[in-house]
Amino acid sequence: MTDTNHYGTGESMSQQIGQQLVGTPQWHVTAYLASCDRNGDPALLESMRELRARILFDHGRRPAFARTDGTHLDDQNLDFGAWHFIARREPDGPPLGYIRLSTPATGDLFQSRAYLGASRYEELLRSEGVAVGDAFEHSRLVVEHRARKLGLGLYLNGLAIAAAHHLGAKAMIGTSGTRDGQDRFHERFGFRSMPGTRAYVEQYTEDVVVMFHRVADGAGQYAELVDQLREEFPAIAAAGHARLVSDLSSGRPAPVGLANADCADRGVWQPVLFEPRRTSDVDALTALLASGDVREVHDTIDEQLTELVRSREPACTDPIEIQRKKNDQLAGLDAWEYGTWAWYPWSQRLVHVLPREEFRLVRTDRNRGKIERPEQRRLLGNTIGIIGLSVGNSAAVTFALEGIGGAYKLADFDEFSLSNLNRLRAGVHHLGVNKAVISARQMFEIDPYLDIEIYRDGLTEHNIADFFTGGNGPIDLLVEECDTPWVKIAAREHARELGIPVVMDCNDRGMLDIERFDHEPDRPLLHGLLGDVKSVDMLELSREDRVNLILAMVDADRISPELAASFGQIGRTLSSWPQLASGVALGGALTGEAARRILLGLPCGSGRFYTDLELQLRPERNTAAGSAR
Repeated sequence: MTDTNHYGTGESMSQQIGQQLVGTPQWHVTAYLASCDRNGDPALLESMRELRARILFDHGRRPAFARTDGTHLDDQNLDFGAWHFIARREPDGPPLGYIRLSTPATGDLFQSRAYLGASRYEELLRSEGVAVGDAFEHSRLVVEHRARKLGLGLYLNGLAIAAAHHLGAKAMIGTSGTRDGQDRFHERFGFRSMPGTRAYVEQYTEDVVVMFHRVADGAGQYAELVDQLREEFPAIAAAGHARLVSDLSSGRPAPVGLANADCADRGVWQPVLFEPRRTSDVDALTALLASGDVREVHDTIDEQLTELVRSREPACTDPIEIQRKKNDQLAGLDAWEYGTWAWYPWSQRLVHVLPREEFRLVRTDRNRGKIERPEQRRLLGNTIGIIGLSVGNSAAVTFALEGIGGAYKLADFDEFSLSNLNRLRAGVHHLGVNKAVISARQMFEIDPYLDIEIYRDGLTEHNIADFFTGGNGPIDLLVEECDTPWVKIAAREHARELGIPVVMDCNDRGMLDIERFDHEPDRPLLHGLLGDVKSVDMLELSREDRVNLILAMVDADRISPELAASFGQIGRTLSSWPQLASGVALGGALTGEAARRILLGLPCGSGRFYTDLELQLRPERNTAAGSAR
């Protein structure tokens, strides 16, 4: 087979759209019409069927597509007489994506006909004004996991629809799964779900619905792509092969500076503070500015001084009086000499801020009315330990913002990864950076005067005692948000022995767990849900034991249906249990409220408390119901 085109400056609209969808990889798409008499290329047919069955099997999600010998099977007779479109990265490489288009010649075998039954299928077409001989069916759109999210599925779907349009279809029909939004995907191409056709299908382990597409109505969001591919289909069919090429994948060397690039500052997390009233700090600051390392100097000290005056005397509004008080505050110093210059090496910013006490007075001024200044000082005098800086990051940042604690110990062994970006407040430039490092940076950017220690190995049997009592002193409260069973139990054993309260957000149904070991030294760990458990019992657990343990910890009878359903899919269709940014943010708020109450001696007892947003947002809780609109 030869390539029909090498797309370059004269590339068509479909190639442009395809490149925008697919990005830099090259996709070689084979168009193959299997004869009804079963002659042809048996090896090609077998590779198509193996690809389909393996992807549909999906690591055990659909057992019907596996043979007893561990291979995969999807040998439908519908393959004969159908068009098959197969995508590869290289012309002779393994198939990465596939879709089938069946013509009216094999209409008696259509999946949608078998699903509905012959009479109901024909009645549906009649109700839409379409003859049985004018309906085509597309099915079995599959894409390898490693090739997903690159637009390949969009292109293949568009090509199958375009082929049907060219071949004279008046309508297209097909069955679609619903669990992963496949039906919504087809709707973007102008398909619509047919009422009354949704039902659970054991073979696919999900609800299936019949989708219908009228050619005259166009291809929805991707009409332009489908129209262009319709024009190109004859050439693709004749050559048997189409090629999408992006010039960016030409094998050229990376520009200087990109090759061997790395995150040189991954381990940097502490700011450097310069106080200009010290001669040595002025010398160091001068050297820093001369080094060329400073990307940005940020100086708003005059505005900060105005806020300082207004925070102390809210009734003072006269500009002349405010300026006089600012001059008094400077006490003869030039503005650059006053306060502190904070150097953040990870962002190369040099920032001028008020002195420590004045900075904190202004920064927490809007807390007053809810947290008065004596209470603010009490909170700042505490040391907070936080284990697990994924969900725990929300707590750490919330505590720093609210002024709950002036010193922190942060422990996490894990590095920030792309999948963490759905819930952890960080950026793509943090990928590969330890989560405790990220949290410390974020907290120091809120308050450069904080005292923070980090444990980049997480908590281990070698450092757990130091975390609780060593370093800059003992912690006063523990926020525990890790996933490791041994750490969860060992941390509570130490907390109970030392009389340290523990707070935990479970990121499901707004569940907040509080254990007041400071008031109840004999309280059973995790409210006794695990019995008389010991951390030593957690050292060697199977995956099944870990799942059962976690279910017991969170009280399986009270978790959300979504979380309950996810446990059986972890390691099969889910990489881990689901978590959302909204739930993590709520957890920061809940742990912050509990910590503030505990540290200020306000009522806050041991127990489990739910702030289930699904329940809170139900119509019966609407306090404005019936009000004028």
